[in-house]
Amino acid sequence: MKQHFTPPNIMHRPILIALFVFLCTCVRAQSLELTGRVVESSGEAAVEFATVKAIDPASGDMLTGTTTDDGGVFLLKVPRPGLTLEVSFLGFAPTRIEGVQAADLGTIILKPDGETLDEVLVTGERSTTEFRLDKRVFNVGKDLSSSGASALEVLNNVPSVTVNIEGQINLRGSGGVQILIDGKPSVLTADNGNALGTITADMIESVEVITNPSAKYQAEGTAGIINIVLKKEEQRGLNGSVTVNTGTPNNHSLGLSVNRRTTKFNLFGQVGVGYRTFPEVNRGINRDLTTGTTVLSEGEADKNEQFYNLILGTDYHINDRNVLSLTGHLAYEIETENALTDFRVLNSTNTLTDAWRRTEATDATNPKWQYELNYKREFDAEDKDHVLIVSALGNSFTKDQSSEFTTNTSEGQALFGDQRTATDFGETEYTFKVDYTRPVSEAVTVETGLQYEFNDVGNDFSVSDFIDDDFQLVPELSNRFEYNQGVLGAYATGAYESDSWGVKAGLRVEQTDLSTLLVDTDEANAQNYLNLFPTLHTSYKFSEAVSVQAGYSRRIFRPRLWDLNPFFNIRNNFNVRAGNPNLQPEFTDSYELTGIVIVGDVSLNAGIYHRYTTDVVERVSFFRDNVNVTQPVNLGTSRTNGVELNGKYRPVRWLTLNGDFNYNHFDRTAELEGVSYDFSAERFNGRLVTKFELPLDIDFEVAGNLRSGYRTVQGRVSGFSYADVGLRKKVLKGRMIFNVSVRDAFASMIDENEATQPDFYLYNYRQRGRFVTVGLSYGFGKGEAMEFGGQKQF
Repeated sequence: MKQHFTPPNIMHRPILIALFVFLCTCVRAQSLELTGRVVESSGEAAVEFATVKAIDPASGDMLTGTTTDDGGVFLLKVPRPGLTLEVSFLGFAPTRIEGVQAADLGTIILKPDGETLDEVLVTGERSTTEFRLDKRVFNVGKDLSSSGASALEVLNNVPSVTVNIEGQINLRGSGGVQILIDGKPSVLTADNGNALGTITADMIESVEVITNPSAKYQAEGTAGIINIVLKKEEQRGLNGSVTVNTGTPNNHSLGLSVNRRTTKFNLFGQVGVGYRTFPEVNRGINRDLTTGTTVLSEGEADKNEQFYNLILGTDYHINDRNVLSLTGHLAYEIETENALTDFRVLNSTNTLTDAWRRTEATDATNPKWQYELNYKREFDAEDKDHVLIVSALGNSFTKDQSSEFTTNTSEGQALFGDQRTATDFGETEYTFKVDYTRPVSEAVTVETGLQYEFNDVGNDFSVSDFIDDDFQLVPELSNRFEYNQGVLGAYATGAYESDSWGVKAGLRVEQTDLSTLLVDTDEANAQNYLNLFPTLHTSYKFSEAVSVQAGYSRRIFRPRLWDLNPFFNIRNNFNVRAGNPNLQPEFTDSYELTGIVIVGDVSLNAGIYHRYTTDVVERVSFFRDNVNVTQPVNLGTSRTNGVELNGKYRPVRWLTLNGDFNYNHFDRTAELEGVSYDFSAERFNGRLVTKFELPLDIDFEVAGNLRSGYRTVQGRVSGFSYADVGLRKKVLKGRMIFNVSVRDAFASMIDENEATQPDFYLYNYRQRGRFVTVGLSYGFGKGEAMEFGGQKQF
C-alpha cells in the first residue's frame, strides 16, 4: 500500500519555525566568545601581545588562539565551553584556567618566572652541546630561553662561534659562514646576521654547527654552516627594532625591523638606508731587474656608498604540517669613488725621468632584487624529521658604471694619458631545490634530493683614449663578456645513530655546464664535467662531557665570475687584475678529526685536519714593460696538515674568554712556464675575545686578532695584528641599547705583499684605517633591541 506525503498544515508552521529557532539557539550556545584582560602581578601594567590559547583538555591539542592588544585585552571565540585556557608571555610563568564556562574572565594575572622558579626547575635544562654525526648540536636550555636574549646572544654561547658587538658572526675565527634558518637560506640571515636580533631565544630549539658538510649540502667550498632550528610553537606577537648609527669615516644608517607572528602567519620586514665611506691609502713598486727601471706609485682613494634596502616576507602555516614561505628583497645603491695616484719613473741610476698624477672619478648605480619561495611538509606529527622541502630562489644584480681618468704631467712624459671606461653589467641567478628526509626507524634515516642552479651574466666593458681632442674607443681593451653556468646536483645519504655511536655516508653527483664568450672577438670557452662527491662521518660519545667526531668530504671550487672575466680596472695601469676565461675548477679532499670536552664553565674543541687540493687556483703575476698583470691560473697541488683549538671559559659570571687558534703546514708543488715552484711553508691565525659584563647592564669587549705572514708561489704576504673594541649599554630592561665600537683600533690592519722573481720585483701596500661607530637601538613589542650595523644586504 502506497503512502503519500502530506504537507504540514499552515497552522503548524509557527510551531516548526519556533522549534527551528530553538535548535539554532542551542547550537549557538555551544560556542563562547571569551574576553579578559591580562596584567602583571602588580595588577596595574597591562601585558600586550600575550599569547592566549584554547586547549582541548582531553587531547591537549590547541584548538584556537589569539594575542592581547596594547591594553592587555583579548577576545577569543572558542567552539564550546569546558576548555582549558592558557595565557603566557616571555619572562612570565604561564597561567591556566581549567574548564572555562564564563564568557567574561575578568583580570588574569601573570607572574614573572622568578616568582615561581623553584616550582619549575627541571634537571637537564641547561644548554648543552652534543655531536650528531656530521654536525655539532647546541641545545638551547632554560638558562638562555627564559633570559630574554636575542638569537645573536644565543650564538655567542655556541662553542666555535663568536659574535662581536656589531653582530658579525664568526665560525672557527672565519667570517665566511653560511647561516640557515630551519635548514634553508633566509634574508633574515643577511647583513652579517643583524636581522637575527628580531628572533628571541625562547623561539630557538637548537643551533647546528657544520664544519665539514655532508653530501646533502652543495659541494661548493664554504667556511662552514650554522643552522638555527626554531621551536614548532613559537611565541606569538610582535618583535621589532629601530636603530640609528653614525660614525667616522662616514657611517650613517637608519634601520627598522619588524616580525609579527599570529596563529597562521609570520610576517616580517626590514627597511634600511645608509651612507658609508671607505678610505684607502696605497703604495706600489714595480721594478724591472733586467733594465733597472722602477715605477713608484702612491695614492689615496675613497669609495662612497648610499644604499636603500627593503625586505618583506611571510610564513603561512597552512596547518600543523604544511608551511609556505615567500620573501622578497629590493636594494638600490649609488656609488661614487674618487682617487688620485702619483707616479714616478726612475732609470737604472735611480734618477727621476717622468712624473705625473692620475685622477679618477667613478659613478655607479646598482639595483638588486631577490626572492625566495619555500614549501615545507611534515608527514608525521610525532616525527618532525620526516619532511619534504621544495624551494625556489632567484636574484638579480646590475651595475651601470662610468669612470674618467685625468693625467697631469709634472716631469718628463706620462706613460698613460686621459682615459674613460664604461661598464654595463647584469647577472641573474636561479636555484631550484627539493629535499626529502625519511626516518626508517629510530636509528636509521635516509635523505635524498635534487638541485639545479643557473647563472647568466653579461658584461659590456669599453676603454677610450683621449686622442686628437676626442675620446676614441680602444678595440683591444673593449669587449662584451658573456658567462653562463648551470649546475645540476643530486644526492643520497644514509645514517645510523644510536645513543653513543653513529655513522653517516653519502654521495653527491653534480653536472656542471659552463660557457664563456668574448662577443667582439668570438673567443669561446665551453666546459662540461660530471663529478662525484662522497662523504663519510662518524661520532662517538664517551660521556656527557666528552665526544669525538671524524669526517671526510670531497669539495669543489668553481671559478667565480670575476676569476673568468678578463676585464680590469685601469686606475693603476702598472698593476692590473684580470680574469682567466680558461680557468679550471680545483678539487679538495678534506679529512677532519675533532674532540669536544665540556667541564663546568669550560668548553674546549681540539681538531686535526688534512686537505689535499688539485689544480689549485692561485693568482700569479705576469710582468712586461714594468706592467704587472695579475691573473688566476691552475697551479699544481697543495697538501695541508693543520691543528685547530677553540676554547670558551667563564671563570666568573662577569667575564667570558673565547679563543680560536689555527695552525697549518702546507706543501706546494707548482710549475709555471717550465719553471718549478715547489716549496713548503706554514701559516697561523688566532683570535681572543674578552667580554666583561659590568654593572649597570654594560658590556665591554676587546677582540685581538693575529694573522701570520706566509709564503706564496712568487713571493710573500706579510702578517698583521689588530684589535676591535666595543662597549654596549642596555637600558629599559634591554629594550634600548647604546653601543660604541672601534674597528681596527690601532690602524694596524695592513694588506702588504711582494713578489720576487729573477727578472722583476713587485711590492704592494694597502690600508683602510680605523672605523668608529656610535649607535642607538630600541626594541618594541617582544623584540630586543638589535644592532643594525648599516651593512649592505648583498
